[in-house]
Amino acid sequence: MSPRELVVLGSASQVPTRRRNHNGYLLRWDDAGFLFDPGEGTQRQMLLAGIPASAVTHLCVSHFHGDHCLGVPGVIQRLSLDGIRRPLHAYFPASGQDFFTRLRHASSFHDVADVHEHPVTDDGCVASGPFGRLEARGLDHSLDAVGYRLVEPDGYRFIPELLAQHGVAGPAVGRLQRDGVVRTDGRDVRLSEVTRPRRGQRFAFVMDTRLCDAVYELADGVDLLVVEATFLDEHAELASRHGHLTARQAARVASECGVRRLVLTHFSQRYPDTRRHHEEAREEFGGDLVLAEDLMRVAVPRAETSGPDSIPGPP
Repeated sequence: MSPRELVVLGSASQVPTRRRNHNGYLLRWDDAGFLFDPGEGTQRQMLLAGIPASAVTHLCVSHFHGDHCLGVPGVIQRLSLDGIRRPLHAYFPASGQDFFTRLRHASSFHDVADVHEHPVTDDGCVASGPFGRLEARGLDHSLDAVGYRLVEPDGYRFIPELLAQHGVAGPAVGRLQRDGVVRTDGRDVRLSEVTRPRRGQRFAFVMDTRLCDAVYELADGVDLLVVEATFLDEHAELASRHGHLTARQAARVASECGVRRLVLTHFSQRYPDTRRHHEEAREEFGGDLVLAEDLMRVAVPRAETSGPDSIPGPP
């Protein structure tokens, strides 16, 4: 099982720079791989990061500006070239169906990729599975755009001291997990007596948007937030005009929403470095702050009560 981590494949905005590739973010989440907004050059960035095409199980496109989608043809064609037969589930704004179709069939190749298209028409859950729920919310950009939120169900974990106190050990632990109750030493021991709640992990991806309610809804209480910080606050009017956030705005959202780890990205080429982005964000957000760099790996913060003995599902 893979670790839960974000692999930054690109962190530039409109155009790539000498140091930053177009957008691209792979969220490794157990056995699933969510590829968000693959811009131009994503296939090569995956190679440099040591990410095989087979790792991608879900493709999530926020909108159809080129820096967020021009890598789609290469990724899908690579799936065919490598003979990957596992389904690829693709999510994108429904109004961009024509764009996705053109990208999907951008050139001639031996097409054996099993791509399942899921155009997003409304806010809400767009997929569910062992990973939890994938949700989408409409954003406020210059064309239709959506943000994504991944929510793992809450669960529980066994407390070794409580298991010992109640005399539950060996195969009895497995029976207790399966049945919710086990008899030992002449009495019934229930799961709730030897476990503690564990909050499911949460992740959000927010690209190209002005401030709107959906930004807060997506970011609410997440462990890891990946959010655009295209502009500095001195260019706030320009940001609003073009449908973007500033570093200060993004950090303020993270602070108000109780985000545990904040990743700022999608930096405009007008800025030679991100030191001022960091300064602005730090004035608003006192938590774990990361300024994205290409090929960086960022762990999803562990749930406070998580551990190797954690089990999904309610007690």
